[in-house]
Amino acid sequence: MNEIEEKDSIPSTSSLSKLGVTAVAYAAGGIFLFVLNAIARLRWLGLIAGGIVCLIGIGSLLSKDSADRKPGLIITTAGVFAVLSRSNIPLIAPISATILSIGAVGLLALGIWNGIKFFIGLKKRS
Repeated sequence: MNEIEEKDSIPSTSSLSKLGVTAVAYAAGGIFLFVLNAIARLRWLGLIAGGIVCLIGIGSLLSKDSADRKPGLIITTAGVFAVLSRSNIPLIAPISATILSIGAVGLLALGIWNGIKFFIGLKKRS
């Protein structure tokens, strides 16, 4: 991906495809966190959705493939924050919802940034 930052070089197809996939993954993750945060505002549905997301993340954490563990940790954390945002603990609930929102905005921003770099790389190739 360093090839894209260089002004005069033409990015390789592999680095450009990795950048495009990364951009889509970050944007999809941000949208997913926004949806999870919206669902988490509903009392029982939020607890169920957060629990399901947490279980999916734990399943990825238990995978033998090391590439699945980092996303599994992130997914598990998002599920825990969704469940905690519905808790009755006065300080924990708003902080958890805020962290989910910040994470969603951050992932969307990273997706947009990588998308811009992807399109710049495409323009250099043409």
